[in-house]
Amino acid sequence: MKQRKANTRRLTQLALLLALVLIMSYTPLGYLPVGPLTLSLLTIPVAIGAMLLGPAAGAVLGGAFGLTSFFNALRGGSAMGSALFALNPLATFVMCFGARLAMGWLCGLVYRGARHIWPQRRRLCCAAGGLAAPLLNTVCFMGLLVLFFYRSDYVQGLVANMGAAGPLMFVVGMIGVQGVVEAVLGCAVGAAVTPPLLRVVGEKAPKTDR
Repeated sequence: MKQRKANTRRLTQLALLLALVLIMSYTPLGYLPVGPLTLSLLTIPVAIGAMLLGPAAGAVLGGAFGLTSFFNALRGGSAMGSALFALNPLATFVMCFGARLAMGWLCGLVYRGARHIWPQRRRLCCAAGGLAAPLLNTVCFMGLLVLFFYRSDYVQGLVANMGAAGPLMFVVGMIGVQGVVEAVLGCAVGAAVTPPLLRVVGEKAPKTDR
């Protein structure tokens, strides 16, 4: 009975976070166009879920994020996504969905690793998990973008406009201020919001935890 209640609680928490991801995807916080890319804060609920419920839940939430990103490209919400979909729909799906699924799973692993290294520093570990989500999202998404589309005329046009010398400088140029904003917000919100939520769900920690 106790295990059943725990499972029900976890499913309820996951459902609430999924609902938050879906709601945010239809607001400016979900997808805010910034040049050819789109600034998104959807990594925040994914990171919180990965830290609260584990890597598997992070993967589920990340997958939901990825699906909303793909549908955003389909409906023309992202200039780059729409252009890449026209070039290769399957590769665009893998880039949108696969990158975010991997991000959510890896974020959960980063938090677990941090808790193993710093068992008495829950807030620091939450900051690390919150920071990991946008960083991993950028690495996975841009890595697949370069892998699948770097040689395409569309991306080469962006490379020429930026004057980027090779794939690495192209990625750095594309991230810009957007990546910094996502990283700072993810780290700050993760550190502020997740520790009290972990206490509510009953994560075991030493009394000196902070």
